[in-house]
Amino acid sequence: MSQISQPSYKKIAILDTTLRDGEQAPGATLQWDQKIALAERLQALGVDVLEPGFPISSPGEFEAVQKIARTFQQFEICGFARAVKIDIEAAAKATEDAVNRRIHLFLSSSDIHLQHQLRKTRAETVQIAHDMVSFAKQFTDRVQFTAMDASRTAIDDLIEMVEVAIAAGATIINLPDTVGYALPDEYGQMFRAVRQGARGAENVQLSAHCHNDLGLAVANSLAAVQAGADQVEVTVNGVGERTGNCALEELVMAIETRRNSLDVTTNIRAEALYEISHEVSRAMRFPVAYNKPVIGRNAFRHESGIHQDGLLKDLSTYEIMSPERLGIPRTMIILGKHSGRHALSNRLAQYDIYPEEQQLHQWYEDFKKYADHKHHVTDEELLMLTGNSNAITQSQLSIEDIQWNAHSDGTIASKVTLNSHDHPYTTQSIAIGAMQSVMNSLQQAVQQYMGQEMIEHSEDEIEGIQLEDMEMQSFYTNGIAYTDAVATICYQKQTFRGTASGQDSLQTAAIAFVSACNQAFTETIRMKNDLSRC
Repeated sequence: MSQISQPSYKKIAILDTTLRDGEQAPGATLQWDQKIALAERLQALGVDVLEPGFPISSPGEFEAVQKIARTFQQFEICGFARAVKIDIEAAAKATEDAVNRRIHLFLSSSDIHLQHQLRKTRAETVQIAHDMVSFAKQFTDRVQFTAMDASRTAIDDLIEMVEVAIAAGATIINLPDTVGYALPDEYGQMFRAVRQGARGAENVQLSAHCHNDLGLAVANSLAAVQAGADQVEVTVNGVGERTGNCALEELVMAIETRRNSLDVTTNIRAEALYEISHEVSRAMRFPVAYNKPVIGRNAFRHESGIHQDGLLKDLSTYEIMSPERLGIPRTMIILGKHSGRHALSNRLAQYDIYPEEQQLHQWYEDFKKYADHKHHVTDEELLMLTGNSNAITQSQLSIEDIQWNAHSDGTIASKVTLNSHDHPYTTQSIAIGAMQSVMNSLQQAVQQYMGQEMIEHSEDEIEGIQLEDMEMQSFYTNGIAYTDAVATICYQKQTFRGTASGQDSLQTAAIAFVSACNQAFTETIRMKNDLSRC
């Protein structure tokens, strides 16, 4: 019996520069211990090459690069440097203990840069490229040369510089769209021209590095891949200078989703993308946009009735990727004013509520009127609207009171009371900052509740609720302040999200957290009830 051969895909190397170029985003400074923590995540993600920093820029940066080079053995470590001897020496020293390493030096190639920044002739610049690649070569066989602003460089001038770098020993040639100016067709054609026109180009790797000034970083990177690029340089969440770089998660999922068209693949573990995205967001304190492709909050959420109906019948109708494949908790259907009857009946069925057609029609009309004045409708609100609030009150906690006071030493004391079945749970906490103090008190109160009431619903040992993330956005319009909050918790190895909107940020965050806890407790009870019916 003959075996069906599996398609063979070209492996694209992923160079992650989140810790170097990504950190150059204004306000994105990372401490060395944060870099090490993120490097561990990136290693688990499957990144091939890690650019952990710019060693010459500061003693702390040198130490972080050196520590990462010594600690992480699965990466090829990339030491970044200007085409200057002191930079190259620092990069070589910082990475000397790495099992695999390269030195990455960059030099401007466009007339604009040569005239206004370097203030050197092209002949002088080409000679620098030759001399500095040769100098770097004495430290390692792997040398990457970047012709900065390649996409705005005349093609003959670019080919000349690339040929000189290759002749001097460069093994990887990076052709960046430094200012995000190129269009995909132009960028792809540049790669073809260099590969075909530069002597020795057939023996080196070509790398793409794209910025997102016109929103084309991912498209340009894919164009380079289609034109024969061997490596793509990326950052998590697309962070970086100005509007950022090619987003790792978007590039990887474009390749995975359209693999048969692109004939390429990567070593990236897609199931770890969501986690690393949120780790970088928290470390840099850069929120992820709701509509961010692949990992944004709305990437797999649907409010339109037409879309919801299709998804409930078959996921492939409006879903080209599986959120579970990316490690994203599924919250597919969001109830709002655009939702249809199918979504409403499906959500009610989750609580074992199956109304007659006439009753469903009335509830739907009531729901639409209510949803007109809400961003979205929570399960609790839906069940109250339909007179079925008892379906979830078995496990519901509500906020009875929140108080906090500032002390002269800068600490904040908070006191929180939660209530369930007229039973109060009151706790107190002291911390730096009102939000931290209130969240600590809330978690203690929830733990009290779990120890006394949830044990009745779960035979397992009571596990603590872990607040994994609190995402907040505040707006001020026409003299009125609004806050949207999303709390993400982990309970019994499952992720739950609670949302809330309000005019007081602390109260709103507290409501979002308690909502997430209620969802977790409701799911625990529902699972136990389902098991008891079996």
